[in-house]
Amino acid sequence: MLTVVQAFDRAPIAEVETDDAAALERKLQAAERVFRDRDGWLKPHQRIAILRKLAALMEGRRDHLAMQIAREGGKPLPDAIVETNRAIDGVHNAADELRSFAGREIPMGLSPAAENRWAFTTKEPIGIVAAISAFNHPLNLIVHQVAPAIAVGCPVIVKPAMTTPLSCLDLVALIHEAGLPEPWCQSFVTEENQLAEKLATDRRIAFLSFIGSARVGWSLHAKLAPGARSALEHGGAAPAIVDRSADLDKVIEPVVKGGYYHAGQVCVSTQRIFVHDAIAEDFTQRLVARVEKLRTADPTLKDTEVGPLILPREADRVAEWIGDAIKGGAVLATGGERLSQTTLRPAVLLDPPADATISTQEVFGPVVAVYRYGDLDEAVRQANSLPTAFQASVFARDIDVAMHAADRLEASAVMINDPTAFRTDWMPFAGRKESGYGTGGIPYTMRDMTQEKMILLRRS
Repeated sequence: MLTVVQAFDRAPIAEVETDDAAALERKLQAAERVFRDRDGWLKPHQRIAILRKLAALMEGRRDHLAMQIAREGGKPLPDAIVETNRAIDGVHNAADELRSFAGREIPMGLSPAAENRWAFTTKEPIGIVAAISAFNHPLNLIVHQVAPAIAVGCPVIVKPAMTTPLSCLDLVALIHEAGLPEPWCQSFVTEENQLAEKLATDRRIAFLSFIGSARVGWSLHAKLAPGARSALEHGGAAPAIVDRSADLDKVIEPVVKGGYYHAGQVCVSTQRIFVHDAIAEDFTQRLVARVEKLRTADPTLKDTEVGPLILPREADRVAEWIGDAIKGGAVLATGGERLSQTTLRPAVLLDPPADATISTQEVFGPVVAVYRYGDLDEAVRQANSLPTAFQASVFARDIDVAMHAADRLEASAVMINDPTAFRTDWMPFAGRKESGYGTGGIPYTMRDMTQEKMILLRRS
């Protein structure tokens, strides 16, 4: 049995039965059986109906789902409510996408050898999907991995993070209640890394959807069965450049939101802030003043802005990184104190060394580092200096500066006057370099979970 605890105070919430190797084999066999029975595949209108009913069921449990996110994952309740709303909309998004989810005509007659032929493609489900998810968005991430599979007709086996399994189990139960037969969507709960790897790398798995650390993701990617595809979503130390032309009255709030949302436990959380020398003092004073007003408390309270880290050892690690940066010459402008087993006061570090851990690795905690710059291209060079790249921000009123930086930043998305953590669930979401592989976002995941088949007709 797995004991699930509240992230904030470590109080037990529930006991969850775990799966063993025999359970995994049963689930793989069940998924393979329904996928091989082509006559039993659900029609698009049936899948749409199931997704619509699922969204309605989630609406009816909105308050429960949001509170559960806050309890098991530690996300402040206002943000947990937003996550729940996004998850519901994401289910609708998957259903909506089916209205235009189609193949295409392949031109024929372009050479004498291709005369009198008509060709078109159809989209078919790729096969069984293994979805391994993360703790930081325990409901919406599962929706991003499972709803596309349901929409396109792939059986899916989903393994939640062991710290936050309840949101996943509730969603899977609601999916079955919405009418999807159980073999088409199954949960797999295990604390054994070997079993999680066995799920991902089994020869029957056609597609791996992985959200988590780069170390684990790339390791699994290298061990996939021949022919299997994957999408990996890792993280990075997201950079934000604040130009001298930026309107500081409008910059601080998005920077703070980007850096401290969910205590910084977001793969595109703002971590490295490069500020022009001309405004650095003013920016820093405003940033520190706002960060010191952030309410760090029990995430189930309605006015909490920053909650806990997911585990005590994560709080230990972040505190150690802060201490190491200070030893290296960084100035601690505010925060960093341990408030409980899992909570830290939001911190701002000034000018840590370029080789400090806080400057080179993803902190995944409530800390931002501020660096001064005089030359824009040098700031861009520093922003691009890491082996990770995901999303980035530029704050500027000077459009030439904004576009110059956006053009040169190594990122899959550059937000101008918006935080690095901005995301909608229908936009492409992808890490570059070590930060990931493939493209997330519900419509894009649906495309990845299908394969095209061309049909050619020769006219007599």
